[in-house]
Amino acid sequence: MATVLYFYTGTGNSLWTARRLSENLDGTQIIPMSMAGEGRLKADADCVGLVFPVHIWGLPRRVVDFAARLAPAENTYLFAVAVNAGQVAATLLQLQRLLEERNLRLASGFSLCMPSNYIPWGGAPPAPKQEALFDKAREKIARIASAVKGRTRQEPEKGPWWQNLLFSWFYRKSFSRVPAMDSSFRADEKCNGCGICRKICPADNVAIENNRPGWRHRCEQCLACLQWCPQEAVQFGRSTARKRRYRHPEISLSDMLACVPPRHP
Repeated sequence: MATVLYFYTGTGNSLWTARRLSENLDGTQIIPMSMAGEGRLKADADCVGLVFPVHIWGLPRRVVDFAARLAPAENTYLFAVAVNAGQVAATLLQLQRLLEERNLRLASGFSLCMPSNYIPWGGAPPAPKQEALFDKAREKIARIASAVKGRTRQEPEKGPWWQNLLFSWFYRKSFSRVPAMDSSFRADEKCNGCGICRKICPADNVAIENNRPGWRHRCEQCLACLQWCPQEAVQFGRSTARKRRYRHPEISLSDMLACVPPRHP
């Protein structure tokens, strides 16, 4: 097999990125990290790419765990794309170190700027600004694909030194607290008990009781439950009800539900 792209997505940015990359690469298979199975993951491919969002200026817990299980062949070209809202910081350096601890080499790492989905810090940008970001992202994805095809080896992209230092410190301080950050989630009076929040959560963190969602403190802060709620009933804190939601416009709910194992009653 030529290329396997493993991706993790909450609101579709990384899935869209993986799809665009696959269009520029030959013989590509796209696999959600949530569906890659348990235990040691033998990646039998000439080229393996990891596509994921940046969470709190670092690797999401799911990506950390995935990297610890990944076992590519000795000569596999391994690269990564960190999708972020403009501040990749030291995320790709963090991944590089994790892989080096397992005697694996990250051949190249790329930062890709996309619209932010972190609604607690601001709602979605207007559609024209989103389209401008998508256009730039398409151009960079083409360059990334060209580098991958040429098996280019280069240092991972990173932010300025002060950002790497400061934001990495913040990431380390907050990482252990992320699972319990779901205490700020709630469902308001618009909730109709449809259960989309439960079905779409990659961490299986949402339970429905008496037609109302509850969060079980293994959150990954992907915000899929909030951003994909059809009623916009899921809130985080007290300010999100007034903010515009974000989902990648070319990614559907069915696309997202295919990225996670089915939830059974």
